[in-house]
Amino acid sequence: MLHPRRLLKKSKHKRRPVDERRVRVAIKIQRVGDMEEIVLETKDAVDWSYRSEGVVNLVLAYTGTSPTFLGKVLRTKKMRNTGNENGLTTQEKLIWGDIKDLVSCQNKEIAEYLFVKHVMRPLLGHKYVNAGIPLPVEKEFLESVKTIVTSQRHSWRANAASVDTNRSFALLMDDLTIFSYGQIEDHKPCLTVEIKPKCGFLSSSNFIAEENVIKKSISRFEMYQVLKLRENQVSQISEYDPLDLFSGSKDRIHKAIKALYSTPQNSLQVFLNGSLVFGGFRGGICKTTPKLELAFEHILKDFFKTEDDSGVRANTFIELVTETVYASRALDQLLDVQKLDKYNIEGAIHAYYDLIDKPCKACQELESSKLSNQFSSMHSIPQDEKVNILKDFLISSTAIDCSVMISFRPIETGLSRSSSHGNIHLESTKQEFEYKVHFIDLDMRPLKRMEAYHESDKKITKTYLEMLKKKKGDQPRRF
Repeated sequence: MLHPRRLLKKSKHKRRPVDERRVRVAIKIQRVGDMEEIVLETKDAVDWSYRSEGVVNLVLAYTGTSPTFLGKVLRTKKMRNTGNENGLTTQEKLIWGDIKDLVSCQNKEIAEYLFVKHVMRPLLGHKYVNAGIPLPVEKEFLESVKTIVTSQRHSWRANAASVDTNRSFALLMDDLTIFSYGQIEDHKPCLTVEIKPKCGFLSSSNFIAEENVIKKSISRFEMYQVLKLRENQVSQISEYDPLDLFSGSKDRIHKAIKALYSTPQNSLQVFLNGSLVFGGFRGGICKTTPKLELAFEHILKDFFKTEDDSGVRANTFIELVTETVYASRALDQLLDVQKLDKYNIEGAIHAYYDLIDKPCKACQELESSKLSNQFSSMHSIPQDEKVNILKDFLISSTAIDCSVMISFRPIETGLSRSSSHGNIHLESTKQEFEYKVHFIDLDMRPLKRMEAYHESDKKITKTYLEMLKKKKGDQPRRF
């Protein structure tokens, strides 16, 4: 891979006068097999509009007419304290040592791209993961984009973090909310569902303390809901349980999708032809009201061939997503990657302190625990085993926090437009749909986050146990 700055060249065009919104930027696209230079002038900045965002990244959709960028989105980082921006730490190089490109990379953003390409994509499957193309970007371009999208962002998102204009790269990716075959086809609607599935299994780790054994029977998502309610992050408990979505049972998958629709929070959003039409991670919707359902029904009127009876299209939508999740089996692959963590944070945290060569705070807290001897033996295992424990935990963490995007488009019965896409027949409407599934938000987790994971886990479990104790104490006594 060429050095990032060697990809940048001065434009032959004369510099135009700079105004408030129109700033010049040079971007070069690295393609497989050859190099092609593309220069985005000041006027081109307006062709990128706000699409969505998460905690770390902001996604821009291309709205211009250039064939090169049609059907693409640009993902850029938001302003955050991400620690070492010059590559991996010494300990992280030990963890990812078998990936030479990743370890030798001196740019954090490129390292994250290489992580998706070399780690997550092989594990989850090439057809489910699009690593994208890293594009060198200049500060002026990001400043222009920042100005353009500010008014389009939700206020609480904008107040929390702005576009990081000091970044060297942005990531050019396929727009997963549309279907395209060399050109944008807008005569057929495309419906896209984005779900944050979360952790789909219960840990059976022997390193879970006896007082935290509840973690072996209740999903982390369900326990976290209690903490979110206490801290006013949500107004009511979600009905969704990830264990249903990952169960492999069509009935339980249907139950999960229905729960996500009823209480979307920050776990579900729906796009129609690239535009957000339901839910949304920009604040979320705690509960789907009759008014919201009526609006969603109206939006779906040209997508599903159903009667105008209230609730029919929403139910059809739930049925379509259920059938696709069940038929694609994509979540089976995701679950396998999540299950790479065999030790739970309660075990992995001990390996972490050994790797960074610091006294184990977790052991100090567990001096009186029955597990103290077990952890003592863990501290004596070879370093390469500790490295593998942490590697599996970090990969699992990425898989637990990722999103899955499923896009649908109605097709003529019996016709498949692409061998890379699947087909679903919906008996209730006598329609066939083409679908594609992708995993996104597969960012590499910094090793230093281990302590935060441990503290969060303790807080979530403690809050849930306090709720159970209070609930038990509130029950009327029997005489």
